[in-house]
Amino acid sequence: MPQDAVIGRGEAAVRTLAMPADTNPAGDIFGGWLMSQMDIAGAIVACQRAGGRVVTVAVDGMEFHEPVFVGDLVSCYVTITKVGGTSVTVHIETTARRGRTGNEVKVTEGTFVYVALDDNRRPRGVNGA
Repeated sequence: MPQDAVIGRGEAAVRTLAMPADTNPAGDIFGGWLMSQMDIAGAIVACQRAGGRVVTVAVDGMEFHEPVFVGDLVSCYVTITKVGGTSVTVHIETTARRGRTGNEVKVTEGTFVYVALDDNRRPRGVNGA
């Protein structure tokens, strides 16, 4: 599938601009920065679904399709794929709207798993699971 094809989207959870301070030594946006944006987006949606605090416990199937460049508008779209007794699993697709052309491409995707925590930082049931 061409990277500029229609992208199956979930809920738009994070949108941010890639800045020069986020680059790796090659001048592209550092993959760890991109992964942190995805984790923030996933946690926002998982927290809403769980009805409280969540923590990241796993990242499965992370795949980088295209680089992200300084000036790209990065957007993370989140879809809940599974709700367990104490966990919420989400799939995150991340796009970049190219600053120079305005074209939007899917740059990465991955599956993140979050566990709901109580006030004592112990796993708790997910509301409505």
